[in-house]
Amino acid sequence: MEQRCVELGLKMTGQRRVIARVLSEAKDHPNVELVHRRANAIDNRISLATVYRTLRLFEEVDILERHDFGDGKARYEKADQDHHDHLIDVKSGKVIEFQNREIEKLQAAVAERLGFKLVGHRLELYAVPLADDATESGE
Repeated sequence: MEQRCVELGLKMTGQRRVIARVLSEAKDHPNVELVHRRANAIDNRISLATVYRTLRLFEEVDILERHDFGDGKARYEKADQDHHDHLIDVKSGKVIEFQNREIEKLQAAVAERLGFKLVGHRLELYAVPLADDATESGE
């Protein structure tokens, strides 16, 4: 991510480098507060305002994607990843990335039937674990 910033001509301060590293190393979809906590553990001079500004900048130059998974907090991931969709466990907030060729084909077919060529999409599935569902329905 840091290299991409340099390629785009962004000024890379020490704090931006730390934030870029935190995002590059993230295996999850952190929100602003979590990015701040992780960056602050590396450099305690990084303010929450700096994290907000940096994330906004990274989003504006398309090296970061912002998601809203229904918990009221923006979550982030690197934009240079292979295409994938998300399944969100609404009980725990866990985000699971997945790829499915059948879904991709179906989406393209739907667009074509409606007279369009699909050029992109974002799919988010909201779910609860099956064990929880059975318990709640009295089974």
